[in-house]
Amino acid sequence: MIVRKNAPAIKAPVDVDIQLQPYVSFHLKNGVPVYLVEGGAQEVLQVECVFDAGNWFEEKNLVAATANFLMKNGTTQKSAFEINAAVDFYGAYLNRSCYNETATLTLHCLNKDVEHLLPLMEELLTSANFPEEELTIYKQNQLQRLEVNLKKCDFVANRLIDAYLYGEDHPYGKYSTPEDYASITRNDLVEFYQKFYVNGHCKIFVSGKIPAGIHALLDKHFGHLSILPQSIARPVHKATPAEQLHYEIVQDPNGVQGAIRMARPFHNRHHPDFIGSQILNNLFGGFFGSRLMSNIREDKGYTYGIYSYLQNHLGESAWIISTEAGRDVCKATIQEVHHEMKRLREELVDDEELDLVKNYMMGVLLGDVDGPFQVCARWKNYILHGVDDTYFQKTIETIRTIDGKEIQRLANEYLHPEAFYELTVI
Repeated sequence: MIVRKNAPAIKAPVDVDIQLQPYVSFHLKNGVPVYLVEGGAQEVLQVECVFDAGNWFEEKNLVAATANFLMKNGTTQKSAFEINAAVDFYGAYLNRSCYNETATLTLHCLNKDVEHLLPLMEELLTSANFPEEELTIYKQNQLQRLEVNLKKCDFVANRLIDAYLYGEDHPYGKYSTPEDYASITRNDLVEFYQKFYVNGHCKIFVSGKIPAGIHALLDKHFGHLSILPQSIARPVHKATPAEQLHYEIVQDPNGVQGAIRMARPFHNRHHPDFIGSQILNNLFGGFFGSRLMSNIREDKGYTYGIYSYLQNHLGESAWIISTEAGRDVCKATIQEVHHEMKRLREELVDDEELDLVKNYMMGVLLGDVDGPFQVCARWKNYILHGVDDTYFQKTIETIRTIDGKEIQRLANEYLHPEAFYELTVI
């Protein structure tokens, strides 16, 4: 019996036993894999179809993103208005997203309505027709948005730093131009859609309060489609990093703020140093209590926020530092970043600071396993990256056991200013 007069014992997140709920998997009649994570008290459901249809697979810039967006803007049976009205009738949400390697079509709905909405998803995946008028409107909107964004130093900096890291022709380094939008034709979209959606590779992730008969429903609407169970062979794209490491671009002579990006090539999550480097990154600049934030925001007052992160790419990856600072203190900001790199290389991190970072990371993991949607998102990330079910526990074990010496070793391996591209856009 619980004694309410006694306060519960306080337990540090690092000492909490965290388990990742396993998924249940099966295959549809056509071999397409389905991964289910059941849970939650609410009668809600998420169905996500993930295709090998990111910009990695396009032969013409922006075709992948455009095809993904316009897939919902008209089929041979329904107009864009009718599609949205059908989704709104059930209070559901049907969205699509395009990334570097993958593209998704995602449904959020009440689980009792899924049988009425899966036919619409099937329709989008089999008979999207990309009306010319919708393509024209999309181009106009994107060109207007691009014109506005190109006046923002942070937008320009984000585009250029990826181009320096990978090359402008690499899928990770390509960026949009008015000429690219102008050159897209309806035939480009139809060809990409037929190859990478209608006849492409798909994985399906389902999470939430799973209704009875979901297997039969998915088989009815997706099991007969010509989508493939096996991954499509990825084209080879060789990164061509820029030779120059330091850049300063002035696009507004009267600008008072500069966008700073510092980045170096890095391993993906299959490398043995990746998990440990995530811990080092959090200590360095990965959360609000990091060293970069404490020094450059709290002490120096150069910026409202500065962060570092490891990119989550399937192939090549990068370690990136990102901030915006006053034009007059941009160089001083970069110097302070170098200073914090040097401290991590030369000084052993004390246990108190390291424990703070460990508890923060374990707290994030606790949040990531709180609910079926979050659990499914983590499994999706692992499955798409090709890591097995031991990766989660390996992450926890590394967080718990890493010490100051290992942090210092990683800092000496990776945190050298001369390995980083430095870009300032004003």
